[in-house]
Amino acid sequence: MSTTAELLKGAAELFPDEVVTQAHVRHLDLPFGAGRFALITLDNGFDHTKPTTFGPQSLANLNTALDQVEKEAAEGSIVGAGLTGKPFIFAVGADLKGVELLKKHEEALAIGKGGHDVFKRLAGLAVPTFAYYNGAAMGGGVEAGLHCTYRTVSRALPAFSLPEVFLGLVPGWGGCTILPNLIGAEKAVSVIIENSLNQNKQLKGQQVFDLGIADAAFDGADFLEQSLLWTAKVLKGETEVVRPEIDRGEGWDAAVAKGRAIADSKVHGAAPAAYRALDIIEASKDGDLQKGFDAEDTALADLIMGGELRSGIYAFNLVQKRAKRPAGAPDKSLARPVTKVGVVGAGLMASQLALLFLRRLEVPVVLTDIDQERVDKGVGYVHAEIEKLLGKGRINQDKANRLKGLVSGVLDKAEGFADADFIIEAVFEEMTVKQKVFAEVEAVAPAHAILATNTSSLSVSEMASKLRHPERVVGFHFFNPVAILPLLEIVRGEQTDDASLATAFGVAKKLKKTAVLTKDAPAFVVNRILTRFMGEIQNVIDEGTPVVTAEKAIEPLGLPMSPLVLLELVGPAIGLHVSETLNRAFPERFTVSPNLKAVVEAGKRGFYVYNAENGFKPELDPEVAALLKQGDSVLTEEQVRDRVLDAVAQEIGLMLEEGVVAEAQDIDLCLITGAGWPFHLGGITPYLDREGVSERVNGKKFLAPGLASVPA
Repeated sequence: MSTTAELLKGAAELFPDEVVTQAHVRHLDLPFGAGRFALITLDNGFDHTKPTTFGPQSLANLNTALDQVEKEAAEGSIVGAGLTGKPFIFAVGADLKGVELLKKHEEALAIGKGGHDVFKRLAGLAVPTFAYYNGAAMGGGVEAGLHCTYRTVSRALPAFSLPEVFLGLVPGWGGCTILPNLIGAEKAVSVIIENSLNQNKQLKGQQVFDLGIADAAFDGADFLEQSLLWTAKVLKGETEVVRPEIDRGEGWDAAVAKGRAIADSKVHGAAPAAYRALDIIEASKDGDLQKGFDAEDTALADLIMGGELRSGIYAFNLVQKRAKRPAGAPDKSLARPVTKVGVVGAGLMASQLALLFLRRLEVPVVLTDIDQERVDKGVGYVHAEIEKLLGKGRINQDKANRLKGLVSGVLDKAEGFADADFIIEAVFEEMTVKQKVFAEVEAVAPAHAILATNTSSLSVSEMASKLRHPERVVGFHFFNPVAILPLLEIVRGEQTDDASLATAFGVAKKLKKTAVLTKDAPAFVVNRILTRFMGEIQNVIDEGTPVVTAEKAIEPLGLPMSPLVLLELVGPAIGLHVSETLNRAFPERFTVSPNLKAVVEAGKRGFYVYNAENGFKPELDPEVAALLKQGDSVLTEEQVRDRVLDAVAQEIGLMLEEGVVAEAQDIDLCLITGAGWPFHLGGITPYLDREGVSERVNGKKFLAPGLASVPA
């Protein structure tokens, strides 16, 4: 049987590039004469921008530190031991770069076992142990603390989570087993399953205390000092930590059942991680920790060797790394400064854009529209949103006054835009309207100003074709709701020059958006894929498949919402407009559904109605059902799914051939950040590769082996 040290040494050899965390031991005398105390500080030697992680060598370092502390505890030279992190960071879990490299089940098992063996020593010392969550704590960082006897948390802590299920793993170093036994199954299911599947929601310090994960909470300024005072009182018996009785009966079972319902609603059985975590929580009901740890090891190894986790890590890397260095963006030194922004239009989209530019750039923003009433309404919207931020304490009164002072509205474009550096239009999606707007803007704007269009599907080159300076026109396509969805498709027209493009990327970065460069091709990336996807579903409905079958067929993808609910959100009229645009460009692949046309002409907001009697679940609107004209070709769910996925794979293959984006990774980045497609699919191309669709349709996979799959 390998020792922990041997296990970790073998794992470390597989991962030579690990950013190694040291575990520094120092000794101090506790207040009130409570005795000598050993404090272990986790630190990788970098500042807070490079958080501390646990790779195999880092675990080995903690193991070595515990050798020393264990000896001191056994001989009675210390009264307790503590674990904390460097400034602002406790520890953020396993090093995912190392997980990506694992090729064999036994290697993955060694990582799970190695982590358990080290962390269990914190619980096994001859003296009480204390975790001081001083800063960001996630995954294995949280779990290291769970193995301690007591925990304190800083109220200033911004992010605390067990995010493993979000990525396609389980909390595998004690989280699934210890947490429900500490705070009860219901709260544990909320942290492990619900928060993870809710876009990896983070807890703040006070919430960690309120849930009972920490036994005490202190302010950030003197957190460690207060924690040590508290520790002394606990060790002297002056402070008693009382934890609530855990419901190990029906309450436990109900919590697991609720977790399964949450997982079903989010991933529809398509991603195994949540269900594996729930199995372990269910089995931990009797409080047998070792049995739970063994189950965690097996689940961790199985999932590490599965496609879902590899897709999750791939997606994580896209969002964390590729998003920060957009493929094809010009040298940032070419970007020009933006000291004033103009917005053409004052409707809802334009007002949302004005608010975003105002908050992120903090420069004057001026809106124009065709009449004073619309202009006033647009400025009023921005003012009201600033008031909401003030009310929530997100900004102070000075900032609110300053932001309100920076936004204005005028009717005369010459007056509004004469000194603007960046002007964006958000008017009606019609080519002649947009060309007219740009001609008017070009006549009054300074020569260096960027002219940006928020078009979702029209040609940027055609829009610029009648201008004297088409080189300064750029596509700047946001996704709704603007404040929430990170994606910004930046479109290079045929004439767009590098300086204009670089300025657009510079602005995108200040707006904190994920910018992806796309070619000026119909509907760019997200809308083209979604329209093909929706179009195929619409086709099978038109041909005769019942609506409910067509919708259910897509559930295994675990998308954030069903296709027809998405259509409702986008608006059937916009959906129809984009499908007509794409039908003109690619009539052989994009259809215009007569049934969708009928729904739009009837003024319906979507296919469904919602009422209280059925718990607001979507039900086919009887009026829409009466409008539908269907053929007699009825497909099964599997046949529908195959048709839809084949269509999407074909479209992505064609887009890559056309050079719409640099690589398949950019397609996935767009779908994750612009349409909320799940991490466990890796966007879409890893899933198409994994399911054999890419090869069936295009004769090859989209991604190189090992990029979103287990390396050969």
